[in-house]
Formats: sequence, structure tokens, C-alpha cells
Amino acid sequence: MHIHILGICGTFMGGIAAIARESGHKVTGCDQDVYPPMSTQLESQGIELIAGYSPEQIQLQPDIYVIGNVITRGNPLMEEILNRNLPYISGPQWLSENILRNRWVLAVAGTHGKTTTSSMLAWILDYAGLSPGFLIGGIPENFGISARIGNIPFPVQDSSPEPADISPFFVIEADEYDTAFFDKRSKFVHYHPRTAILNNLEFDHADIFPDLVAIERQFHHFVRIIPNNGLIVANGNDVNLKSVLKQGCWTPIETFGTETGWHSKSQTNDDTDIFLDETYQGRLHWDLLGEHNRMNALAALIAARHAGIPIKTGIAALTQFKNVKRRMEKRGTVNGITVYDDFAHHPTAIQTTLNGLRTHAGKQRIFAILEPRSNTMKMGIWKDSLADSLLEADQVYCFTRDSQWAKAAMDPLGEKAHCYDDLNQLVQNISAITKPGDHILVMSNGGFGGIHEKILLTLRDD
Repeated sequence: MHIHILGICGTFMGGIAAIARESGHKVTGCDQDVYPPMSTQLESQGIELIAGYSPEQIQLQPDIYVIGNVITRGNPLMEEILNRNLPYISGPQWLSENILRNRWVLAVAGTHGKTTTSSMLAWILDYAGLSPGFLIGGIPENFGISARIGNIPFPVQDSSPEPADISPFFVIEADEYDTAFFDKRSKFVHYHPRTAILNNLEFDHADIFPDLVAIERQFHHFVRIIPNNGLIVANGNDVNLKSVLKQGCWTPIETFGTETGWHSKSQTNDDTDIFLDETYQGRLHWDLLGEHNRMNALAALIAARHAGIPIKTGIAALTQFKNVKRRMEKRGTVNGITVYDDFAHHPTAIQTTLNGLRTHAGKQRIFAILEPRSNTMKMGIWKDSLADSLLEADQVYCFTRDSQWAKAAMDPLGEKAHCYDDLNQLVQNISAITKPGDHILVMSNGGFGGIHEKILLTLRDD
């Protein structure tokens, strides 16, 4: 089958492209911005990319068009598809019908921690020899790729693989964002998991959800399709998840993060003891920072246990977990100054990330650089809570070119806050005042103009 993907360079749609190609399909695609690293990754897999959405692409005559949620009405290629009544489908639905059917799906949902927890879970299953497929919204460093079908070497033969060649397990990052312009349900309702992690729930995505209740409703729809021979792994401390589960639940639940249920006790920065109720399960030794990562680990361990992996095996796997790119990723150290990259773009994520770094850094100075880039951030939804989330930093540098409201939001931080509309000036100023032992934490859900390399290069020159 020939599929043509609109919006192929997004992480999710790029993952679908890789999995479809690995399954033996011919894959082509288009996007407004075709550039590395996604473009080179896809081209290395034999996937032809087209820049833009010209209507002439219908001359490719694919069997079906797979539509990413970045596509809107008015897109010239989409309008041509509609005018000609050509077959099309959303990415999540295509994945459900062609890849996930008849597989044991382990889905990770929540406002925060989806990518890291999905990566941990996939790694535990892989460490245990189950060779899972996965589609994750980031690149786990243990795998070096964001998606694979599971247990099939690349490249495949011309014919489709037999079902027996495919691992029964598939781990997916279950996003609550909407599916497509023609399907406003959350993506995760398409995945039909047997094992589901509910990490946490807060208001986000203000561009599509009017309030928290609307998001809770989508999570309830997700819970309604989990079978009663499955398992829900839920954060026992999250009041919003409790509200969702009270609306109706037909699946066994195991909780984590509370004294009754699965919980952890940190012994040192590197050692964490795992307990079920009061029963000791083992000690996890690793170098990931923060309480949020300990919670992510608990969720992954419980979900893997449901798939038949003993907790001790899961703990052994996590001692070798290398984290995910752009999740407290150390980008380099120059003259004793360390630069980190993190995806945090919500006040809760910003605060937990800074808290984790503070535990590691002690009294050493932390310089936080923030780009308010997400749609919710740009709308100013977090203007009253943003400053509080940054209190743990010694100095805060906010890039305000596209979010002028953030200048006023920084006022409560007083002299420790600095706002810039010029990225190069921000780089020059922060590089001029940092000294050995300092930590520079960059937080953005985008490329941020290559700021990490610019800072490292400037520090080297100085």
C-alpha cells in the first residue's frame, strides 16, 4: 500500500511514517518545514519528502492520505483531497487499524512525563527480551529512534511480515491533544490499551480545551475503553485523576506515589528504594534527577509488571536507562559551566525540573532560560503562576519576542528576572556573567534558535 502523510515532519507523524515503512508500505509525505533532523531521518528510511502542500501531490496517487493534526481547512492539498473525495484517515486511526490491532498496547497518558515514562516502559520490556514496538514523542537514548514496529529488522522485504514476526507488545505515548481537524476527540481514544498509565492531569492545551472539565471528559472517554482484564496505573496523589475515575471505571487500578500502594523512598540523589505498601521491592540506582522521575519510574515498573516482568527485573533495567533527548539532557560543559536542555513548557514541569536540578546542584547557581512557546503559553494562560514556578533559579532569562505578556509575568521575580526580545543579546549577556560551577537550564518545547550551541560556542570563545 502507498500512503502519503500530510504533516510528516512532526514527531508523531514521523513515527507513523517510520513504522509504516518498516511494515512494508510505500511511504511519501509532505510538510511546510522539511529540515533536519526529521527530514534526514525519514530520507534515510527511503521516505520521499515534499516541501509544502501543493495540490499537484495528488498525482502521486497514493492508496490513502494520512492526515496530521497540524493540517487545517484551507490547506491547498487537503482541499484538493476533499474536492476529489479521495480516501483519507487520521494518523491515530491509521495506527489503530494497521499496527495496534490484536496487540497488547501499553499507553502512557498524563499532562507531564508521558515521553519519559513511555521510554522507561519500552526499555524495561526490551531489557526483558520482549522486543516491544513503540511510538514515543521523543528519542529515548537507549534506542536512538522514536518509533519502531517491534521485533522486525529494518529494512523489511517487499512482502508484509507475518504476524508471528511481530512482538505482541506496543508502548505508545497517549496524547490528549485532538486527533485531526475532522476528529476532535483526543488521540488516545484510538489506541484501546490493555495497560494504561495515568501519570497526572492538569489544565493545558488552552487552544483546544476551554477548561479542565473538558480535559477530564476526554480522560474519562479513555478510561471507558480499557478492558476489565486490563490495568490502570494511576497517580494516587492526583485529585483530578481521582475525579476522572469517579465518573466510572471498569478496570482494576494500582496506584503509585502513596503510602498504601506503590511508592519510593529516596536514600540519596542516586538511590531510591521501591515499596509495595510496606514490602521492600528493591533499590534503584541511577542518575536521573527529581521526584518526578521517581514517580515516572514507579508507573513504568507497575505497567511492566502487568506485562509479566518482575519488579526486580524492571529495576535492573532502569539502572541502565539513559533518559530521553531534551529531558534534562546535558548538552555540554565549558569552563565548568554546564548547559542543559529540557522540554518543560508548563509551570508544573518547570518547577519540578528546577527542583530536580537544585537537588543536584546544591548551592551552585542555576540560570534558567525560558521560551514561552507552546500555544497555551503564548495565550498567557500561565501569567499568574509562571514566576512562582521559577523561584528555585538564581537568575531567570525569559525570551519574550513572541510573548510580550511574559514581561509583566516576570515582575514578581524582581531583579533576578531578565527579559529579552533579541536572542543573540540574551546569549551574549548570560555567557558574560556565568562562571565555573554554574548551571544553565534551557526550557522550551521548540528548537529555540539553536540557543544551546550558541551558548556553548560563546563560552568557548570567551
